[in-house]
Amino acid sequence: MRAATLLRRAGVLLGTLALALTGLSAGPATAAAFERVTGFGSNPGALTMYRYVPDGLPAGAPVVLVLHGCTQDAPGFATGSGWRAYADARGFALVAAQQETANNGSRCFNWFQSGDTTRGQGEVLSLRQMVAHTVDAVDADPSRVYVAGFSGGGAMAASLLAAYPDVFAGGAVLAGVPHGCATSLVQAFGCMNPGTSKTAAQWGDLVRAQNRGYGGPWPTVSVWHGTSDTTVVPTNATELVKQWTNVHGADAVPDGSAALPGGVTRTVYESPGGAVVREYRASGMGHAVPVRPSEGCGTTGAYAVDVLCSTAHITADWGLGGAVPGPGDPGDPGTPPCVTASNYAHVQAGRATVRSGHTYAVGSGDALGLWNTYTVTSLAETGPGWYERVAACG
Repeated sequence: MRAATLLRRAGVLLGTLALALTGLSAGPATAAAFERVTGFGSNPGALTMYRYVPDGLPAGAPVVLVLHGCTQDAPGFATGSGWRAYADARGFALVAAQQETANNGSRCFNWFQSGDTTRGQGEVLSLRQMVAHTVDAVDADPSRVYVAGFSGGGAMAASLLAAYPDVFAGGAVLAGVPHGCATSLVQAFGCMNPGTSKTAAQWGDLVRAQNRGYGGPWPTVSVWHGTSDTTVVPTNATELVKQWTNVHGADAVPDGSAALPGGVTRTVYESPGGAVVREYRASGMGHAVPVRPSEGCGTTGAYAVDVLCSTAHITADWGLGGAVPGPGDPGDPGTPPCVTASNYAHVQAGRATVRSGHTYAVGSGDALGLWNTYTVTSLAETGPGWYERVAACG
């Protein structure tokens, strides 16, 4: 038995506590809705692959990989957090990776073992093989591959983005930790709570060390965290922002913010090319994925809270929203909701942000002009939380 396998299995009852303490309950048994795929590669991480391809998916569609939290199963997490519904609504192939108890007794991705987070090795290589197989199988667009993960899956998503920036165009880390935060069990506990602080450059160096000499482009990153998370403390969101703004050559000074429904604040960090990091803080939320069942977005549970549809905002950030409404959204896709108001009112309502006295549409970043009560513009909501400037409403 190879040394890496021995490392994963040795002391598994203790080692898996690094994120098993989330106590995540498994999602509903929905494996029948997903195809289990074998033979997708050498699979050195011994992970299980499920895939969901919407009927009639055209060639050139995006691919989204989702990573569950500890004790969860892949199809249950993908359905319970709204990803399957949004694959149908927004037209992308969905890959759901599953950890197995042979690797980790609590089905946590091994985000704290360097043999599983280093490019070309272990679990990150298995995950990369899953998306490569899917790109070939459904004739997808290799330039539009994304990953989202929660808790232990969020920590692994951060490491996957670091290991394969040439594969992933963007990622979302929900209640996770920065890449490279831990390489041992003791460090893992410290990362989770009380958190580990480094300089932005130190965090960035941990990412750059995965691909020395790589010149980009780097994936965009959205960071999601509840302000009352005591399992993986919110400090990790701050450190993730420092890490990925540094990787992009930007600073960690916000370039704009907006208040969203459900007590969520979105803060945007930009480089000269546009938004590179978006941070979402959910006031009062604990260790959970924000969902919105009334909008057809996921189901509530011990670790899924009715706040807003995180999946809608994540896909919009990736540019997968377009003019297609999300599940349960009202209205004709050809006539998205439109509001004509002053730039001041747009900002107050969360449709726009302010930078240096100028106003920009949330989502698209369209320039709206000066931030005041006199400049009036029209914004069409072409996807949940995604606004575009139009000449006029109606």
